[in-house]
Amino acid sequence: VAKLCVCDLLVAQCDVNCCCDPDCSAADFSLFTTCSVPIVTGDNRLCSQKAAIYSLDVEANPPERIFKLIDQVNPSVFCIHATNYKEALSFSSPQMPTSENFDQLLKEFESATFSAEPDSWNMNTDAQSPSDANETYRYEYGVPIQTVDAFLRLPSPVVSSWCSDTNPAGFLVNQATKCIRSVSVEKCGNIQAVSMLFYINSSILAVNITVQSVVVQSLNGMWTLLNRSDVLRLPMILDEVCINIVLGVSYHITYTDAGEIIEAAASFVLGAINKEALSIQQSFEISFTQVNTKPVPLSGNPGYVVGLPVRAGFRPQGYPFPVEILFNTNKYGQLTILQSTSNQDCLAAQGARTPVLFGYNMVSGCKLRITAAMKCQPLTQTLLDLLKGQTFPEYVASFGNSRAQDVLDWVPITHFQTSEQRIYNTFQSSCQIPISLEIEVKWTKYGSLVNPQARIVNVTATITSTTLKQLPSGRERTIPITSSVVFTDISSPAEPGYKAWPTINVKLPFDFFFPFV
Repeated sequence: VAKLCVCDLLVAQCDVNCCCDPDCSAADFSLFTTCSVPIVTGDNRLCSQKAAIYSLDVEANPPERIFKLIDQVNPSVFCIHATNYKEALSFSSPQMPTSENFDQLLKEFESATFSAEPDSWNMNTDAQSPSDANETYRYEYGVPIQTVDAFLRLPSPVVSSWCSDTNPAGFLVNQATKCIRSVSVEKCGNIQAVSMLFYINSSILAVNITVQSVVVQSLNGMWTLLNRSDVLRLPMILDEVCINIVLGVSYHITYTDAGEIIEAAASFVLGAINKEALSIQQSFEISFTQVNTKPVPLSGNPGYVVGLPVRAGFRPQGYPFPVEILFNTNKYGQLTILQSTSNQDCLAAQGARTPVLFGYNMVSGCKLRITAAMKCQPLTQTLLDLLKGQTFPEYVASFGNSRAQDVLDWVPITHFQTSEQRIYNTFQSSCQIPISLEIEVKWTKYGSLVNPQARIVNVTATITSTTLKQLPSGRERTIPITSSVVFTDISSPAEPGYKAWPTINVKLPFDFFFPFV
């Protein structure tokens, strides 16, 4: 820091009041009135560092410059203790791709993760030793899944659509990729990436990757599920056709709540190519499931997808407010309406439900045959169960991927009761029975205008009742019972001349979020 001087602007000349300027002499210092830069330090993020202190002794004759070198302590809790990697303290200008260095840059940065650290910089004293290779490992979200030799590979396209095998699979990161791979019948046995062995020969530390299923696709596209999945099928040439080529791999990882992987399975789709084929398209997928739990189906990510079920749930008993929504993983046990049957008999249609699909307006119904012998109270309860089902949900997910613990992402269902003026002469005294259920789902476009996401903001369920009175003995009457669902888009576009969403036309610097991702 004694050699640093930010106020030294003139070359081979003394800058006025710049007490750290090496071009200034004692005669120059005697003319200074103050030091424009009284202290010079290095990086202020360091916990302890040297500081150069500059001042003037105006009582001396002539005035003199006073220079001190002291140790300065950073009071912040978040500070750098040791700078073992000097390059990390500053940003280097990124190397621009050219025709000469493009191949070298692609090789260095084509993978999803790469290191800017020198090979000699390794201060991880707790690194896993070879003797610990078979021990369990606790992962955090996004951390690459380790295997005995490297990482679990999930090939993906890089720059172009061609496959790169250097993409590691991240823990709890569901991925699905497709890419193109160059092949030929003559060399199919020597291409590792089209062999089953390439994807299962490395165990995830103490967990071996097992083959869950194998599907064989013929040249004409027909799929056949093999009875035995424990047989390793390697590529081989048969009558100028290379068979057992890997067209798709789907990994399924089972983990504990502590982040330990306890099971790994792979499902394969094998195909065949003839001598005219120059490339194949491969698909890869990975999913995660916590042990002793069932996978939760999503209806979008994040916004709802038209045609998928509206996700619903219930509030746990014993809580004044929901701390977690009890989500029903069975799509037919969520938000449902009465399913129409061929005979249109309401009493015979009990239990037949159809899920409410996002974006689909639906109407269903049946006919109820009422006799004078029917009792009011049992009939009312039967019709309520018919319209709402045995377990009508209390909440609806605002997004297609809302989690149960994110209570604010769930919209409560508002219930209304209305009455019709129609009077059916059936019972001796008036009897109110429900005859229709109307569900209205209001949704809006959320997020970017380029890729808006569907978000549910309000759900109402309206039960309409009517009055019944006594019918003469021996007579019958038929009443229609209906259920309906209406989806209403309440997105309002910006009015002309009114900027509902202000925009900023700027480009952020590449280090804007440093050191955060």
